[in-house]
Amino acid sequence: MAAARPDSPRPSDPTSLRQAAVRRLLHLKQLGQLTTPDLRAVSEVFGVRTRTIRRWIDNAAEHDGTYTPAGRPHFTLTPHMHDALTRLCGNVTSTYRELQQDGLLGNPPRPSLATFHRTVHSEIGPGQLAALRGGEKARRSHDVHRLRPPTHRNEVWEADHVEASLWVNIEGQRRKPWITWFIDHSTCVVCGLAITPHRPSRDAVFAAVRDAVLCGEHHRPFGGIPQKVRVDRGREFLCQSVSDALKAFGTELIVLPPYSPHLKGTVESLNAAVKHMQFKGMPGYTEAPTSYRDKRGTSPWALEDLLDYETFVTVVQDWVTWWNHDHTIARLHRRSPAQAWEADPTPIDTLAPEDLHTYTLERHGRPLTITSKGVRFNDAYYVGDWMQGHANAGELVHLRHEPHHYHRVELYDAHTGRYRGPAFRSNEMTNEEARALERSRRREADHYATKLDRARRNAIVRYAATSTPAPPQRLNRLNASQAAAEIRAHETRQRDVSTEARPDLLNRPQPSAAHWTNPQPSTPASQGEETP
Repeated sequence: MAAARPDSPRPSDPTSLRQAAVRRLLHLKQLGQLTTPDLRAVSEVFGVRTRTIRRWIDNAAEHDGTYTPAGRPHFTLTPHMHDALTRLCGNVTSTYRELQQDGLLGNPPRPSLATFHRTVHSEIGPGQLAALRGGEKARRSHDVHRLRPPTHRNEVWEADHVEASLWVNIEGQRRKPWITWFIDHSTCVVCGLAITPHRPSRDAVFAAVRDAVLCGEHHRPFGGIPQKVRVDRGREFLCQSVSDALKAFGTELIVLPPYSPHLKGTVESLNAAVKHMQFKGMPGYTEAPTSYRDKRGTSPWALEDLLDYETFVTVVQDWVTWWNHDHTIARLHRRSPAQAWEADPTPIDTLAPEDLHTYTLERHGRPLTITSKGVRFNDAYYVGDWMQGHANAGELVHLRHEPHHYHRVELYDAHTGRYRGPAFRSNEMTNEEARALERSRRREADHYATKLDRARRNAIVRYAATSTPAPPQRLNRLNASQAAAEIRAHETRQRDVSTEARPDLLNRPQPSAAHWTNPQPSTPASQGEETP
């Protein structure tokens, strides 16, 4: 009587284990040492009868000692099916329908749609199928990246910009500020940051560098000079002034290849953390579900309900303090970044504030002369109290300034490089004048944007909607006289550019014999005479 089939669960991957067990049993059989208890032990492991084990041994003897199951016939994709799936961007159902219409699946079609789906997902990996449907960007979401080995503090920093997912009231306008920060890779400490109401430029990078390198006072107790800084290919980090400043510190700037945010995963995790852990639930949050928006899809927050810029900066600073001192991270063995920083005995190198400020300023190319009006730079004069007694002496100075900050400059002796002092732009406009100029520029930009939008709408060719096969039929046709008149108006407007000129510019009269004196042709005798 055959033994009953045991109820023990089968191994998850029995193929390789089965081959090894059968190879051992075949070896015992060849030595004449195979016994029934050996067969029964293997049958209990795989949940089969002993006579099945004997058939496996016979199969291995026929295939040079390796158990090779015959397997069941199953459906596989052909190269033509792969091409159709690629052409239809990974749409499995559309591919099946096209193959069925072409008669490549037989009549009735074999396999079924469900079997075709299972075959596609078994032969094509999730990453490859995502690439067919969404391109390379979708495929990268299925990649696996290893963790970087642990290092010591200030060995590598990571820097990045992130746009706050929060509307902020900035001088009566709804805007989303940007945050630029540097984070230590080893301890996850945020060493420095800078916040701007608009998209940051290199001045924000310099401000964040100064905040990150300096330690103490209003700066955080973390910082120093890093050995390396990893950045993406943002133009703010790749400019020459930022590169020169970091090289002056002795810091290596590592520019990562494009589309590789995983290579600076520490700062990318910080970008996601500030959005999900701080900005959610605050007034003006921009990434809320559509149920939190009105029927037009816009934010329901009124301008007076939003945070002002100063409050927003305070909120971000408080969150960074919480991140450094109270937030625990699993990678740091459930310690806070501050605890990991203090436990690291690596010495910290730093710079004096005045030296650091000099390195993070842009230098004007040629030396400038101090005159009675000050130093002329960028079509303006800059003066300082220390210039008294130095005018008209021909003293040359080098000028340095923060990028996009032209209200104040720093002057250095052109020969010795010694710092002389600051200088401020004379005849500086007031805040009211600056706001009036901004409003005027905005009105002008809106005027031309409206004209451009109207011109684009007029250039759109509209056709009648059809539900049956028919050639396209143009709508809003003009008669011949109307079309000719509009064409003449466009040609006249292109020739007469004075209609778009400023009203204070007058048309110059055309030269004529009555108002202009034409030069007389020179004679051979007069060519040798000197012109007085």
